[in-house]
Amino acid sequence: MSRRVVVTGMGAITPIGLSVPEFWQAVKKGTIGFGEITRFDTSEYKVHVAAEVKEFDGKNYMDAKAAKRMELFCQYAVAATKEAIEDAGLKMEEEDPYMVGTAIGSGVGSLQALEREHKKLMEKGPGKVNPLFVPLMISNMAAGNVSIQFGLKGKSINVVTACATGTNTIGEAFRSIQHGEADVMVAGGTESCICPVGIAGFTALTALSTESDPARCSLPFDKDRSGFVMGEGAAIVILEELEHAKRRGAKIYAEVAGYGCSSDAYHITSPAEDGEGAARAMTNAVKDAGVALEDITYINAHGTATHLNDLFETRAIKLAFGAHAASLKINSTKSMIGHLLGAAGAVEFVTCVKEIQESFVHATVGYQTPDEELNLDYCKEAVEMEVPYALSNSLGFGGHNASLLLKKYSE
Repeated sequence: MSRRVVVTGMGAITPIGLSVPEFWQAVKKGTIGFGEITRFDTSEYKVHVAAEVKEFDGKNYMDAKAAKRMELFCQYAVAATKEAIEDAGLKMEEEDPYMVGTAIGSGVGSLQALEREHKKLMEKGPGKVNPLFVPLMISNMAAGNVSIQFGLKGKSINVVTACATGTNTIGEAFRSIQHGEADVMVAGGTESCICPVGIAGFTALTALSTESDPARCSLPFDKDRSGFVMGEGAAIVILEELEHAKRRGAKIYAEVAGYGCSSDAYHITSPAEDGEGAARAMTNAVKDAGVALEDITYINAHGTATHLNDLFETRAIKLAFGAHAASLKINSTKSMIGHLLGAAGAVEFVTCVKEIQESFVHATVGYQTPDEELNLDYCKEAVEMEVPYALSNSLGFGGHNASLLLKKYSE
């Protein structure tokens, strides 16, 4: 029999808060984290707005030498992990370190390191490239740095599935505990690529919104949606085998009940038009939990505010849930923080945990004008309601679909 898995700690670095309490209070208020890009001059770019993390200093979370040897995406992961481990009351000196694992993903790694060292290569030659260039850049270094900083010697993985990364890492951590490979997994996603090549690349793909008004730039499910807004940050959760958590007297926030995946096998950037792949990921997660589709009342959607995603995800929800889809509450956290790429699913997982805890479903901020085929309940206003189950969706370039089902914990 597979083991039960619960959430015992959480940490977050986001555009609207540098901790879970800060982030959650901002979510409840419907605060948006969008503004003019400050990291570089965007005067020659079509896109001028992003959701940057503000007032972050890595030295507040680790020693200065360690911070200097990490790119921002790794610093965010270490900072969020510090909060999560402290929140969980996890004392590594009391644990078997080989049973505490790491599953932290980043969709991109450090584009900043790539930009910086390529410039040196072109201007000064190969001898001037930083010896640490590769370990600074590669995406697995978030997991690597976290395991080093906190002494986590168990299974350590970095799942990279583009925008589904955060959901897949938490899902694979869930499976690792279920099947006895670990008692505790430090899991989540991190990303930081608000930089020239990152913005230019996604703009060339016509994925980003060119809207300059921060209040109208990220509009999931709205008829006036015009693309996603680049965000950054990290979210890390402590997943734990239930009996292990009980033995050490841990507080339990929620239970991870199901995990489902699929691949569209269709297109490198567009979801499948009929939504069949995403629908299968959702139904797989619900089936994995052993509950009925009718038991689900709330979905935290991928909801990127691109024309295709929001339409095809809506079709997927209708395909998966049939007539029951009309009674679901559906929202998009990206309406406040933009799209955190590899960190998106992890931040949205934290959001789901808080919503279950507080019986509160946040609004899809900015949603005003319904689109003809997008005719479900996308939470124009926040709702106070019991949330026995929360289904979180993530869809990634390449056709990756992943869904996690959380439930309110009970004995």
